[in-house]
Amino acid sequence: MTTNRQIGLLSLPVFVAALGYFVDVYDLLLFTIVRQPSVLAVGATAESIIVDSAHIINWQMSGLLIGGIVWGVIGDKHGRLKVLFGSILLYSAANFLTSFVQNVDQYAYCRFIGGIGLAGELGAGITLVSEMLPKNKRGIGTSMVAGIGLFGAVFAYFTFKFTKQWAVGYQLGSFSIMDWRLCYQIGGVLGVFLLILRIRVAESFMFESAKLANIEKGNFLKFFTNKKRFSKYIKAILIGLPTWFVIGVLVNYSNKFATGLYGKNIIDSGRSVMFAYIGIAVGDLVIGYVSQYFKSRKKALLVFYILNTVAMILFFSAFNNNDDKMYAICGLLGFSTGYWAIFNQMAAEQFGTNLRATAATTIPNMVRGALPLINFLFLDILQKQFHWTIIQSGIATGIIVMAITFIAFINTEETYHKDLDYLELDNPMP
Repeated sequence: MTTNRQIGLLSLPVFVAALGYFVDVYDLLLFTIVRQPSVLAVGATAESIIVDSAHIINWQMSGLLIGGIVWGVIGDKHGRLKVLFGSILLYSAANFLTSFVQNVDQYAYCRFIGGIGLAGELGAGITLVSEMLPKNKRGIGTSMVAGIGLFGAVFAYFTFKFTKQWAVGYQLGSFSIMDWRLCYQIGGVLGVFLLILRIRVAESFMFESAKLANIEKGNFLKFFTNKKRFSKYIKAILIGLPTWFVIGVLVNYSNKFATGLYGKNIIDSGRSVMFAYIGIAVGDLVIGYVSQYFKSRKKALLVFYILNTVAMILFFSAFNNNDDKMYAICGLLGFSTGYWAIFNQMAAEQFGTNLRATAATTIPNMVRGALPLINFLFLDILQKQFHWTIIQSGIATGIIVMAITFIAFINTEETYHKDLDYLELDNPMP
């Protein structure tokens, strides 16, 4: 295959992919932000809210895992644009439906549909941009997509805070539309706006060229039928584990860690999430230029891994002794895990055009899906079985996660200079 059509960093596909991820992150984090008032409003009690919240988020995460595979296959079989249109349409509809739920089960089912839709956005966007940008600008382009997109979490936080001030509720038929319901409706409107913008975006020329090849496309099982391909796939997942350990454990439970560190709970974990995502967004913008400077994905990733380790040490040290320092460290933790862009970029760059969208869409959702396993280690094994304190469990979990990540990183190939115009041949597992 030979193609020479390429786009610039300020082109429409990059802009639309960035906005798509912005809406995606807004929706993905919105439940975390509106969790308490929304779950109580649909029938949960003070005693059942933890169980009901877990029920809803588990359905959403299940949707992400299933959707990652479904959209990845569609992206390689039918085109990257089909995913970008289909995914935004599905989770926009899910947002509107969520604003009318009346019980916990309805809430969970709507978030499941939303999770399926959310799963396709980033992978398809990164794949499209990677295939259309010249190789020396791919890293910066995907950093722009992820960096701008991750501010969606900050937008979600302030949207809820703003609507909370004036949306005391208004009647629409038999439904009372409260502030958290308005937040979901705003997400739906953003999705429709984005859908209109995408009408003018062209399909990836590499995909168009690959359609002519007589080779199977988008077969998820191909990652498990070839030893080398399987190894690359697993390592591509493992190098992203610290991102969700930081957000899902350290930042999410920052109020409980504060109690263990200095004996009192003075931390708003929602505020910690906001500072962390500001850091992640800035980090994702910066790492593209770091990668460009070193002309290496792995060297840029190593810089952020080292910074991530330093931030974790500060988090558990005596230095972290008040709320201001906790929020600052959460921001630093976020910045140091701001390699989501490069991590997704490497996932796309390691596989041929006929499996690229499947890889780039499933791998980040596999990392998201690893959070329950990390939580199982942190909560169920270390705290409940071993009876360790939250601090001891956090340190041990962090060491294990980083050790696994470093081993995978060392054995991961460099992809900075890689030409993406190739196909994955069907060589079976020896």
